[in-house]
Amino acid sequence: MKNLKYLFFILLMSCSSAKVMTDFDNAINFSDFKTYGYYEDVGKGLNELDIKRVISALNLEMEQNGFADLDNPDFFINITSKISESRNRNSIGIGLGNGGFGLSGGIPIGGKKLNEEFVIEFVNSKTNQVIWEGILNSKIKEKRTPEEKEAHFQKVITKILEKYPPKS
Repeated sequence: MKNLKYLFFILLMSCSSAKVMTDFDNAINFSDFKTYGYYEDVGKGLNELDIKRVISALNLEMEQNGFADLDNPDFFINITSKISESRNRNSIGIGLGNGGFGLSGGIPIGGKKLNEEFVIEFVNSKTNQVIWEGILNSKIKEKRTPEEKEAHFQKVITKILEKYPPKS
């Protein structure tokens, strides 16, 4: 029973959730920013379909937070995504041995996972300076359906924008 508690603790520690990191200009009064727009080249690292999904999710979240999308905005939004391969550490080991000779190998289990760094930047339209940045690092499946992608982006954007406006 005592060992079971340790196993549960180790399992709990290994299941880390994605964390949002933010940075911002503390000299900025964020209540002055009510309208937003997007850069023309928004979505570096995303395909066209994913850019549409991200912008749709961002527009919904921004509207719910009281912001308006205008042609002459207070700030611009820039979005980037970087994806890199993650080493799959889940495998089943198999070994054969006979006296002084042995053969072993591992069989990977689970699908291929990727690391995604998703960045949202708010840039002052008058000074062209970044005023706020939110970054979320997470693991994603290599093969996802369009519905899974849409749900993922909605979740990521909601989680990042929970940190805006920053608490001084």
